[in-house]
Amino acid sequence: MPKGLYSRRDAAGTLLGYERFSCAPGPAGWRYTADLLAPDGVAVLGGVDVTVDDRWRVYRLELRLGGWTVRGGALGRHVTWVRSGGGEAGERSAEAAGFTGDSPAFAVITARLLGLSPGGTSRLRLVRFTAPALAARTVEEGWALTELVEHPAGTRPLPVERYEVVDLATAERHVVYLAGDVVLAAPGIELEELDSPPTLG
Repeated sequence: MPKGLYSRRDAAGTLLGYERFSCAPGPAGWRYTADLLAPDGVAVLGGVDVTVDDRWRVYRLELRLGGWTVRGGALGRHVTWVRSGGGEAGERSAEAAGFTGDSPAFAVITARLLGLSPGGTSRLRLVRFTAPALAARTVEEGWALTELVEHPAGTRPLPVERYEVVDLATAERHVVYLAGDVVLAAPGIELEELDSPPTLG
């Protein structure tokens, strides 16, 4: 069961905070939980709790940040969610394959949901939640698995995947490196600590 710490930074490299996480496969899928920490590494600002089924479809999502809470899940070709806080609450739905946001958990879930082989590409629609108020918007992304390299690591090689991701509305591109269910590097994300090896499929 991987446990560790991600740091989160803005485009200028300023430290925004940390994400203390644990994740593990379960009887029917995979679960990721995390505390969102202030730059001092102590104060808890919010949390992430997401569970997927054996096809990597989100059936339970809870995000907490800045007095706002989002709870949701996937239903067929749609996702539904309730955003509450600030004296208001409302349920919404959208045709989408899943959710995304600032947490590295979403990169793992999207990559596994797509199940690409090296050289493969795909596109999908997601609902993105953004800080600080967990506002939702629908985005379309293109994913390409451009490289798979096995690195020596203990008793078995560690496969590291390189994904190129593009926002199809803005053409903005970025690269994500994954090993199993752990993000090794992504824009604004750095793996600072890892207490146990990634879970490999």
